[in-house]
Parts: sequence; C-alpha cells; structure tokens
Amino acid sequence: MQRFQDQVVIVTGGGGGIGGATCHRFGAEGARVAVFDLRLEAAEQVAAAIRAEGGRAQAWRCDITDRASVDAALAGVASEFGSVDVLVNNAGWDVFKPFTKTAPSDWERLIAINLTGALHMHHAVLPGMAQRRKGRIVNIASDAARVGSSGEAVYAACKGGLVAFSKTIAREHARHGITVNVVCPGPTETALFEDYKQGAGNPEKLVEAFTRSIPLGRIGQPADLPGAILFFASDDAAYVTGQVISVSGGLTMNG
Repeated sequence: MQRFQDQVVIVTGGGGGIGGATCHRFGAEGARVAVFDLRLEAAEQVAAAIRAEGGRAQAWRCDITDRASVDAALAGVASEFGSVDVLVNNAGWDVFKPFTKTAPSDWERLIAINLTGALHMHHAVLPGMAQRRKGRIVNIASDAARVGSSGEAVYAACKGGLVAFSKTIAREHARHGITVNVVCPGPTETALFEDYKQGAGNPEKLVEAFTRSIPLGRIGQPADLPGAILFFASDDAAYVTGQVISVSGGLTMNG
C-alpha cells in the first residue's frame, strides 16, 4: 500500500518547480492530485505528465487571491475526486528590491499572493477537515521568514506571518485531528530564484556566493523539497504539528 493511496491532495502553485515536483511525488505514491495554478496550461502539463506515469491528477485554474476562484476550484475537486485529505500551500510570488524602492502596489500583491491566498485556502478546506476529524496541511514558507533576506522585506514578512499563522491553526485544530506544519526552502533553482538572480544585477556572482555559503555545496533543486513535504503530509508525521523545517542544504540551521 502506498502512503497516499486514494487520498485527495491539493497543491497550489502546482505548475511551478517545487509545486510540480511535489505533485509528481504525490502522484507516484497513489494520491489523487489536484494541481492548482493561476496558469492553467502549466497545471495541465503537470497533471498530464502524472497521468502518463500511471497516476491520477487533474488541473484547475485557481487564483488564490480571489475567494470565488478558490471556491470554484474546490467545488471541482469535490466533484471529481471527493473530500480533501491534504493541502499543500505552495503558491508564491516575489519582487526583488530594497524595501524603500518598492511601492504600496507591490506590497498589496505580495501580501495577496503570499499570505491572503493561503488564508483563503485554509478557510475553505478547514471546515470539512474538522468535520471529518482528519487532515494534513503543509505550508511552504521560506528561510527568508526565519533569518531575513535582503531585497525581500515584504515577502519575508508574509512568510513570517504564514509561519505564525500555521502554528496558531495547528493549536486551534489539533483537537480535530488536523496537523499543520511548515517547510522553508532555501535558495532553490526555480523561476522565482531566477528572478531573484536577475534582480541582483550579477547572477553568476550571486550563485557563487550562495554556493560557497551552503554547507552541502550546491543550490537546491525542486526535487529536494517533496521528501520533507510528503513526510509532514503522511501518517509518519501524525504526532507532529506546528513545526517548521528548513530545506536549505544547511545554509540556515535553526533550533
């Protein structure tokens, strides 16, 4: 029996690097994977690849900043797959500038995607999980939330808020058998990191500096994240809630 056999798993930002790798791993372990992404074509490519590998997956366009879009996507999941067992809040976006160079319009979008979007998803799935007295939520934050990151002030604030929110929801819903945990990626080769490199002005120098700073000696890859994510989502972590783990090659080592 596979760990997630017949479980319904939603991954937001499922069309991206970390999200796509996570969807593939869930599909390989027997889950029915709901790939949520603002970019429907990217989500459909991931879902099609999972099906080609013998898994079960369906794509939905979902704008997590819009509650009506969230509700519509969740209604589609309920109709196609059934009740949600696992939610992975992975969708994110960043703008790479010193804080004083940003504008309120930047803040609004950063907060909407990185914090409010996750709130919408929790608010939509928690009542059903509580009624069934079972559920796993894994929130993808960032090591920027734990140690800060130059040029990412508002993003770091949103991810720090997500960590605090996760701990509170873990406390509120422990009695319902729901666990809530957080995975914090370090520098990882994704489209977001590519934007970060370009914003730095000297991408090669930035990568070299990061690589020297990471004890394991390399930048992370999307495939480095699903192991931790699926652990928190599995019954192996049934007695683990409100916890935060960094997946950063040792760049950050927080107790």
